[in-house]
Amino acid sequence: MLFFTEMWERFSYYGMRALLTLFLVASITEEGGFGWPEKDAIALYGIYTGLVYLTPMFGGIIADKLTGYRKAVVLGALIMTLGHASLAFETETAFYLGLALLIIGNGLFKPNISSIVGQLYADDEERKDSAYTIFYMGINAGAFLGIGLCGYFGEMWGWGWGFGLAGIFMFLGMLQFWFGQGIFGEIGLEPKKTDVASIDGAVDAGLARETEMLPNKGIPEVEDNGRVGKWAGIGLVVAAVIAVLTVPSIRSAITGEEVEAVSSLLTFNYYMPAIVFGAVVAFIGWIMSDPTLLGKDRDRVWVIIILSFFIVFFWWAFEQAGGSMTLFAKNFTDRALEGSGATIFKVANTIITVVPMLVLTYVLYRLFSITFGRYSLSNIILGVAFLGVWYLIYTMLSEQFASDNAEVPASWFGIFNSLFIIIFAPLFSRLWEAKIPMLNSGPIKFAMGLTILGLGFAVLSVGSLAIDGPESTVKVSMFWLIAAYLLHTLGELCISPVGLSYVSKLAPVRLVGLMFGVFFVANFVANYFGGLTGSYMNDISASIGLSGFFLLFAAVPITAAIVLVLISGWMKKMMHGIE
Repeated sequence: MLFFTEMWERFSYYGMRALLTLFLVASITEEGGFGWPEKDAIALYGIYTGLVYLTPMFGGIIADKLTGYRKAVVLGALIMTLGHASLAFETETAFYLGLALLIIGNGLFKPNISSIVGQLYADDEERKDSAYTIFYMGINAGAFLGIGLCGYFGEMWGWGWGFGLAGIFMFLGMLQFWFGQGIFGEIGLEPKKTDVASIDGAVDAGLARETEMLPNKGIPEVEDNGRVGKWAGIGLVVAAVIAVLTVPSIRSAITGEEVEAVSSLLTFNYYMPAIVFGAVVAFIGWIMSDPTLLGKDRDRVWVIIILSFFIVFFWWAFEQAGGSMTLFAKNFTDRALEGSGATIFKVANTIITVVPMLVLTYVLYRLFSITFGRYSLSNIILGVAFLGVWYLIYTMLSEQFASDNAEVPASWFGIFNSLFIIIFAPLFSRLWEAKIPMLNSGPIKFAMGLTILGLGFAVLSVGSLAIDGPESTVKVSMFWLIAAYLLHTLGELCISPVGLSYVSKLAPVRLVGLMFGVFFVANFVANYFGGLTGSYMNDISASIGLSGFFLLFAAVPITAAIVLVLISGWMKKMMHGIE
């Protein structure tokens, strides 16, 4: 039940995410988009995906204190449905409203559906691991289908179709959960109606895609003693200083120098670094000033913070997927196929779409055989959703085979991340279980992930050598993007599950939820700065070529990996025996 609820949410999130940048840069008259400059489009993408990782921290608190997990999930799904519906109108006011609703709804939905999974197996750690493996596959199945279908219909039929489909399946997922929630018994009800121990939820929505929940029971609260006010004040001071240094309008008010008028989006973007750095200083300062955080626990929390710092470099580069890499696919990748090339694409697309869907349909059949008698309405809604997906797949493939040639949608390349995760995740799981001595260290695994990610961008840099700037008309082979996505995914498999696992091992029990919050903040920072850096794609490539632009995203993660290897011995000592 939770597998399919999460699958439809990821379908809607990644389906919309695949279209966001493309819609913003599409011309108003010919393509029905907003006709934004690429710089503004990628900047907004970074702001949106960054805030998506920030709001779940508040959504978890709301569920813990007020609504319970189930109502938070339903309310979040409903708000996201309204957000997708708003996007489908394709007007500027409706667009901004839609993004705001998606950010808020995601905050309520993501941490709390994961908390329900954790509570189902609170006393059975072995079955919990299996449950999260199933849940993990639901995340990737939804991402895979959402990118493939919303991307295709959004690009080929009209943007509203893509955004609308994301909303329709989010709505069906909500109804399926609502009418089937009785299967959870008393799990996830309002706090006053259940005596189940509070669970701190943590989930990574795109990037990390795996979750671990640990109980926080019977641990006394520590007196605040003014720490919140103190560090909030310090954070505000840091933010104010950075704002004075970076925001043109503030500098102008102080110095009297004239500044060029800019869009409201760019004005907001000027303030974001101040907000980010101020929030990070306040958050980390508040955690580390806890007077009860002593000895080994204090050292281990520092390790989590250091790993979170390095994970920023990973997601900063990785999240180019929805921004600069998507525009690379649109502008500089040869997507027009004919003859045998077109036939190969059509057959390959059919296989990689139909085979996973057949597997999911079998899982649906198994669910029906177990739950249809008691939760028939929920099952019927789920069945209707599957029939809809099969119809969309049939329509897409029929249109592609009806044409002698083929144009690959720019959003299509995003499916490879989810596809490669499904293929390679079991292999990496066995690799970690093999207990190879040099791979037993968390920092070394992180360094591996950063290095492999950097190699992916190095491949893309080589593929871009012939593209001398943003005005170039050169088109390169699809191989370069697919190879980059393969390496990026292999790097993700070194970072994502490993990072979450180490947080659960290193964090003091009463701070587990808070330490997962540190990972949320790291992803927020990474996504924002990834969008900010990507927004200078054309400026940088005009100076050093597109190859040079992608080479930056190779050099920075690999440099971070080298530093991590150099300090890994010290970090191992700070972990005090935890492998």
